[in-house]
Amino acid sequence: MTPKAPETHQPEPWLRGPIAGLNPLLAPLVYSFQQAREDLAEHTRALSPSQLYATPYGFGSVAFHLRHIAGSVERLMTYVMGGDLSAAQIAAISVEKESHGPTRDELLAALDSAFSNAEAVLRGIDPATLAEPRGVGRKHLPATVIGLLTHIAEHTQRHVGQAIAAARLAKATGA
Repeated sequence: MTPKAPETHQPEPWLRGPIAGLNPLLAPLVYSFQQAREDLAEHTRALSPSQLYATPYGFGSVAFHLRHIAGSVERLMTYVMGGDLSAAQIAAISVEKESHGPTRDELLAALDSAFSNAEAVLRGIDPATLAEPRGVGRKHLPATVIGLLTHIAEHTQRHVGQAIAAARLAKATGA
């Protein structure tokens, strides 16, 4: 019998155990952020600047997805806190699709900052408030704190997958 090679990767974040000082009902969002940090760092590592901003076949660029994740986390956390978007937050949406701009490292740092800020807010949420209503958008569409937190996690992962696919496509097409 051949000995098993030592495992070089740690388990996915949600399999690493409880997060100290965080209610387990709130932990899935932090797990989602950590998974996003790790996957995006890995899958963008070898991208050239032109590949980072490439839009092969009209698909969103890797840079778009990184900007959009960071921006949407910030915007959605505003709703979690019961606020409305500022003019600056609304204006920042149009910047997400720009075809040039920050480097990979700058984009990942902005993403990490958005995640860290959201995690700080999350740590202050009383789990007893998870069912409280929140309004989303100009029309104040009905949501709850837990609904928004769940959406942030799933929306983040959706765009992580799209960023990974965009990175692979940019490499494969020689963008």
